[in-house]
Amino acid sequence: MIWLASLTVLLPFLAAFAGMLLGPRLTRLLGGRPREGSGSVPPLRNGPALIACVPIAASLAFAAIIAFTVWRDPGERTGTLTTIDTGSVPIRVALQVDGLSAVVALMVCCVALAVQVYSITYLGGDRRYSSYAAFISMFTAAMLLVVFAGDLIVLYAGWEVMGVCSYFLIGHHWEDRANSRAAIKAFLVTRLGDVGFLIGILVLGVGAGTFSLDGVLAKADQLPHTTVTVAALLLLAGVAGKSAQFPLHTWLPDAMAGPTPISALIHAATMVAAGVYVVARLYAVFVAAPAALTVLGVVAVISMAGSALAALAQDDLKRVLAYSTISQLGVMAAGLAVGGDTAAIFHLLTHGAFKALLFLSAGCVIVVAGSNMLAHYGGLRRGMPVTFWSMTVGLAALVGIPPFSGWFSKDSVIEAAQHSALHGGDHSAVDLPAGVAWLVYLGLLLTVGLTAAYATRAWLMTFFGEPRGSYEIREAPRIMSWTVAALAVPAATLGFFGLGADELRPHVGSALLGLLLAALGAGAAYVVWNRDPAQDPAHALGRLLPVFARAFYVDDLYAAVVVRPVLALARYVVDIDSRGIDATVVGSARGARRLGEILRVPQNGNAQTYLTGLLAGVVVIVAGVVILR
Repeated sequence: MIWLASLTVLLPFLAAFAGMLLGPRLTRLLGGRPREGSGSVPPLRNGPALIACVPIAASLAFAAIIAFTVWRDPGERTGTLTTIDTGSVPIRVALQVDGLSAVVALMVCCVALAVQVYSITYLGGDRRYSSYAAFISMFTAAMLLVVFAGDLIVLYAGWEVMGVCSYFLIGHHWEDRANSRAAIKAFLVTRLGDVGFLIGILVLGVGAGTFSLDGVLAKADQLPHTTVTVAALLLLAGVAGKSAQFPLHTWLPDAMAGPTPISALIHAATMVAAGVYVVARLYAVFVAAPAALTVLGVVAVISMAGSALAALAQDDLKRVLAYSTISQLGVMAAGLAVGGDTAAIFHLLTHGAFKALLFLSAGCVIVVAGSNMLAHYGGLRRGMPVTFWSMTVGLAALVGIPPFSGWFSKDSVIEAAQHSALHGGDHSAVDLPAGVAWLVYLGLLLTVGLTAAYATRAWLMTFFGEPRGSYEIREAPRIMSWTVAALAVPAATLGFFGLGADELRPHVGSALLGLLLAALGAGAAYVVWNRDPAQDPAHALGRLLPVFARAFYVDDLYAAVVVRPVLALARYVVDIDSRGIDATVVGSARGARRLGEILRVPQNGNAQTYLTGLLAGVVVIVAGVVILR
């Protein structure tokens, strides 16, 4: 089992190196030539595509075998490659397979393969496709390492590699300044959180005397309360950065500057999912630190409700989905905060399916319309039936409409929050203050209604009404539309796989309440749109529209409080350097040069001057001798 997990991680890692070194050369050896007028190479003759897709497909097969084996024979399997003696706490290079890692790894491989296949056409003809596909493979390998890691340091290695890969993938079209700025912003913001994450790992490992996940979890309730609380809060800093939770969420909407398949990969199965996964993996640590769960609950409410409001007012389809991702990650964090760790992971899995579907469907729309803006769409259902029905499934799952997958998972989270609010204390799995439990519960209910509203708005503006563009409405290329149609299947059916667990079964009360709120949100969006289908329903927000569109000016606040002072300090440092340190160095050089010019006067290379000086010297010496004699 462990060797299968090793291969699952290793294959995309090797594919990344092979794609970088051999991709373009293999295309030439296979005789690949761009199609007439398309600029793309047929998939079977596309070297980088073969190198990218075949190993991921093999990893998917291995992940499926692992998941099936764990399902048939539940239990934990751990294997250690080697142990590194650090002089204090040893580091085990180890992998761990259990039910949690098995299902998450399966989701990661499914989405990664879909993205690689979809990208063959979407990035067809791109001269940097080989490096693009290689970075996706590396990204996938890093996420799988996080999922299967049996040691916190090994997990951190995969965590950081993901951050580096995200920088290159978001900035794939770096010649556009907006893309390079977005990549730098994502890198810096997530690195800020990762500082706390690394310190938290060190505090936890030193406190427990081991970095092994098993060892840390076994000793979590035995550690000093201060130690485990500080470690959990520091870990949350990294989680907030990677999973784009308030206040480190601002990088995610800007990351939409990257290619759409990258948005699907980052938002559905990797990076943002890593933070939620780490909390679930180390859940015993957070349960032992109620203060950390309280902070997580408050952050989750701000993230999911605030981002849902921001999504209501976005003009860009991808930014609607970006804020939706922040909001849904907040739903998962809320589930973890109230003790519904199983429900949160269930929602992580269903979200991976329907959010990948939504982003890739959005990519089909963007390719056809040539624009990200909702105002340029309209009436697309007539010429894009596959994309229309697939995106409809994804939006229904996002809203939580039965029987689509999101309904099952979101209802499970709401039920867990309801139980914590109504029967907290001794009847709850976690020690969460009653006020925070109620805040989480009410925040979830508000988010359900807002999610239905912004999803309905995007659906109506994209596929209904009169066409608002001059482009030809047609279906996207087959590889893209077929990939989207394939992802619609798990987005529609994945929820049924959770019915075997009691905590994941639908509960009548919470389910009906969720449906009522979703109907109210969707109905309000439809009523406003139906008054004038040519106008954006967001205008009904009135004076709140710019506030929501700018996401409550959090970016502007950071610019005023952090960016501008840092830039001013940088300019001051440059001024001090140029007028002080640099001026001293330059002045010393000028002084030395002037002194040299003075000293070189008697050494100017003129023989007549030398002879005159010699004779003058002789005269002076003779005169001195005569006078002093």
